[in-house]
Amino acid sequence: MIGRPEDEARLQSALGRSPVVVLSGPRQVGKSTLARMVVDPPRANTFDLEDPRDLSRLGDPTLTLSGLEGTVVIDEAQHRGDLFPILRVLVDEDRRPGRFLVLGSASPDLIGLASESLAGRVTVLELPGLRLDDVGVSHLDQLWLRGGLPLSYLAASDQLSAQWRDDYVATFLERDLGNLGVRVPATTMRRFWTMIAHYHGQYWNASELARSLGVSRPTIDRYLDALTDALVVRQLQPWYANLAKRQVRAPKVYVRDPGLLHRLLQITDREDLLGHPKAGASWEGFIIEQFLAAAGVADPHFWATHSGAEIDLVFSRKHQRIGLEVKLSDHPRMTPSIRNAIADLELDLVLVVHAGADTYPLADRVTAVAAADLLSGSMADF
Repeated sequence: MIGRPEDEARLQSALGRSPVVVLSGPRQVGKSTLARMVVDPPRANTFDLEDPRDLSRLGDPTLTLSGLEGTVVIDEAQHRGDLFPILRVLVDEDRRPGRFLVLGSASPDLIGLASESLAGRVTVLELPGLRLDDVGVSHLDQLWLRGGLPLSYLAASDQLSAQWRDDYVATFLERDLGNLGVRVPATTMRRFWTMIAHYHGQYWNASELARSLGVSRPTIDRYLDALTDALVVRQLQPWYANLAKRQVRAPKVYVRDPGLLHRLLQITDREDLLGHPKAGASWEGFIIEQFLAAAGVADPHFWATHSGAEIDLVFSRKHQRIGLEVKLSDHPRMTPSIRNAIADLELDLVLVVHAGADTYPLADRVTAVAAADLLSGSMADF
């Protein structure tokens, strides 16, 4: 068991102010475990909607739920989207904080219905994989290789971790996507997800992937949206600036968990990873996901021009516009691309995140930051 104090604090805070809290995240990320750590409800207050017995108990949800005291936990709630209007009625009758904790495996309907039916009554949280703060700085390489799904990270060996992730991918494709309403053959979606892995960190080219799979462009976009809604793929949107330069307008795509990325690429151990052509892109995606989870950036973007200038992440913090550039290098250097980004986007600060051990000024408004320092510290330090 790995403690997750930051996620515990976020969930406790949400339950302390909102009648309904929706906690979403991909399968096996630890939602149910976190709920037990924070709430630990009695059996009568727990409903797992993948358990036929609990579905039977909710045959008349208004009658069953209205009589329960304390926090009620509803797990895998995407199986009963009709519950949200009922929760709204019950909450309007009794608006005490922390009345319902709703867990869901990243169904788009789960979040959509929660926002529509429970507006003003709900806090929506997303549970990421394990953070570097959770496992300790000395385990950064293991977290990068195995990813943040707890059972993958905690496996007794890299080989067993890889086998667990292979099983996860198979189950996700064969069962979980169907439960989320995605009606695509598992073999087709596996081919597509593997293609995404090879595109990891690159600009989205729907036409090229559509030709490879022999489907239409709208269909390939629908596949991408399905994996994005399931929180296993990130579409990082471009930042638009009012410039004369031609800017990239397609999103960049990433497999969000590096452990899943590595299995889709048939990478098992660190030696395989460091020798793979996608090692740099894998490191970039890993740092971006870890940083977004730790820093709580709400609306991240990247920026690029067709002439080659690019910055991996652009975001605002404390009235500053900040750029983040990721390098799989021990000694990063100042580049024309960074200078162009500072000038064109009027950036207040650029952080060049690298794999070395030291943090130091690189140029005016540019700091080279060790990945361990950035991810185990606070943005306030930079």
